[in-house]
Amino acid sequence: MSSAFAYQKGGDLEAGTSGAAGARVLYPGQQESPELRWALIRKIYVILSLQLLLTAAVAAVVVKVRAIPHFFTTTNAGLGLYIFLIILPFIVLCPLYYYHQKHPVNLILLGLFTVAISFAVGMTCAFTSGKVILESAILTTVVVVSLTAYTFWAVRRGKDFSFLGPFLFASLIVLIVFALIQILFPLGKLSQMIYGGLASLIFCGYIVYDTDNIIKRYTYDQYVWAAVSLYLDVINLFLSLMTLFRAAD
Repeated sequence: MSSAFAYQKGGDLEAGTSGAAGARVLYPGQQESPELRWALIRKIYVILSLQLLLTAAVAAVVVKVRAIPHFFTTTNAGLGLYIFLIILPFIVLCPLYYYHQKHPVNLILLGLFTVAISFAVGMTCAFTSGKVILESAILTTVVVVSLTAYTFWAVRRGKDFSFLGPFLFASLIVLIVFALIQILFPLGKLSQMIYGGLASLIFCGYIVYDTDNIIKRYTYDQYVWAAVSLYLDVINLFLSLMTLFRAAD
């Protein structure tokens, strides 16, 4: 009786539960409290969901109110403001990285960063057909949900994806150089399709890599930076797919 009671209190480790509150162990050999790690994961995904909802709302306004893209593309003041808003996310990233553990400054900077990215996404969508936007949004949703579920499943069975970091970083550098070449020496729709396809694969890898980091490595006060990383993965995947579909349309 006493051994059976101890077994129930300790939890069934093979079933992936811990005894205190029945929280599922995320990966073999997890030393920290599963309850605390699950709380962090929920917090990150709530922030990510709010960011994506804000992005969808801002982008929808930019697309629907045709005067907005018209102002930014036909006037000198609008063009200057547009360039500033494109650069703004990179400017905000520096203080956001420095203050990402300091509340509430981190949330204010996160909101500013998200709005700037949302505007850029909206301007891109404003000059893209509704069919391409819908296809990209649906495929992005399916891919993100599938890769997230796969990563949680694989990590729970002992897989580790930290080895992807150097390869993804090198691939990202190649992608940036490819984009610069495409800007300076346009190579046509085929090169755009290649770029969109490669970028989509790279950011799929980043989704797996960053999800693995959220499960194992991000500390409890790094929730904002974790949300930013995953948000950029999702947005860049969406834009890459849109580039691919737009070139093929």
